[in-house]
Amino acid sequence: MKNQGLGTWIDRRRAKSEGDVAIRHGDKEYRYEELADRIDRLAVALAERSIVKGDRVVYVGNNHPDFLTAFFACGLVGAIFVPLNTRLAPGELEYMIADCGARLLITHDDVRELARAAAWSSDVAHRIVVDGPAELPAVEAIEDVLSSATDSPRIADVTLDDPAMILYTSGTTGRPKGAVLTHGNLTWNALNVLVDYDVTSDERALMIAPMFHVASLGMGALPTLLKGGMLILQEKVDPGTVLQSIELHGITSLSGVPTTFQMLAEHPLWEQTDLSTLRKLTCGGSSVPLRVIEAYEKRGLSFSSGYGMTETSPGATSLPYRKARDHLGSSGLPHFFTDVRVMNDDGHPAEPGEVGEIEISGPNVMKEYWLRPDATRDSHRGEWMRSGDIGFLDAQGYLTISDRLKDMIISGGENVYPAEIEQIIMEHPAVDSVAVIGIPDDRWGEVPLAVVVRRAEIEADEILAALNGRLAKYKIPRSIMFVDELPRTASGKIRKNGLREQYAKAPHRM
Repeated sequence: MKNQGLGTWIDRRRAKSEGDVAIRHGDKEYRYEELADRIDRLAVALAERSIVKGDRVVYVGNNHPDFLTAFFACGLVGAIFVPLNTRLAPGELEYMIADCGARLLITHDDVRELARAAAWSSDVAHRIVVDGPAELPAVEAIEDVLSSATDSPRIADVTLDDPAMILYTSGTTGRPKGAVLTHGNLTWNALNVLVDYDVTSDERALMIAPMFHVASLGMGALPTLLKGGMLILQEKVDPGTVLQSIELHGITSLSGVPTTFQMLAEHPLWEQTDLSTLRKLTCGGSSVPLRVIEAYEKRGLSFSSGYGMTETSPGATSLPYRKARDHLGSSGLPHFFTDVRVMNDDGHPAEPGEVGEIEISGPNVMKEYWLRPDATRDSHRGEWMRSGDIGFLDAQGYLTISDRLKDMIISGGENVYPAEIEQIIMEHPAVDSVAVIGIPDDRWGEVPLAVVVRRAEIEADEILAALNGRLAKYKIPRSIMFVDELPRTASGKIRKNGLREQYAKAPHRM
């Protein structure tokens, strides 16, 4: 029996990196051999609870060493790891838990009630809590689970084509879809990162973005551990704490979204913090404002950026640090083992500078959505993944994103899909029609705005109240605009581009 998957990574590092710290979190640290032992014990515990190859294990929690313990332990037994966004509402999580058919749930004590509300109606048979007390027999404490597991793990036969994880991504037509990422997808993505971002074994990566997002896990945590570097985990983005951590731990790499980097540069500790160890700043989600770039350049720092999506594990392109100024606004070149093309409206490869739909191919690209064959078919053109994003390649192969075909809003690094919000607003009998768009925001980059046509008298507060508890807070519109009619095309489709132009700089009143 042979396990070729990610579950064996830390065990393979056990001897190579013995004595080196793998993870620091608060006042705790785990050396590679300690982390490997913890993973083995949890793998034994999963097997003792009848978790076998192909079973789904849901994780509800923020950045913590046991997020990675659970991820790798699932890989050892061949289970599929399903991390869920703790910022979502209970109803959203409930759907995902039911959709993936989870058999075991691991949650942090600080989001215990969220997990309880989300999983109450599910078929989850076993529940484990991190950093919290047990509630026998329903919930076990992870330290008790690990201490009672003494046998060697029964390692499953896992190939690179086997599913490693399911990550849920919202779409344009309502319910989220589970992107199935294989061990091979995540391995090849890690190799792309090693090649294009020069990850080294002395890396000290500060993880401030949540690892339940594929960018933090796939572009940060996994490549760093593959090389034998160190992860410093932070559960929340607090600018002051981030700056202190950079100086205290000698951080070499930091990833985030433009909002995060802006908050750091505007913090009172910015000027006095020693940033001399930093050598990699990677920004994703949207382009970095020029004023933020200039603030970091004054400290001798440059950004690398890139483009990707959950379905590509997530890297598709990267913009090297030394090329950032020369290609401002570009998302860079395709990753080393990945191909990117742009297709025009006629279904042919676009010429340099010609705008079309971006498509991605490579061993890091997912092959399917969980139990969604129609969505899988629609998302592919042969071996190419259709991104739904619009852009162009220049003569040198640099990609520029010009529009989001799916009308996605990126708010503080979180993807917000208007259709999901519109669907709930339209449930109210007093609403005739609605369009949700993204409008600029100094702090979050974009925030949702709902433009509503009423069929009966209704106040904005009533609409917002209907969204509370059903959607994550970051998805709830910042404001509501009431209009007599929405602009439409000749075929009846709402012209959202016109709405974005109209409301981008207008005062927003409820």
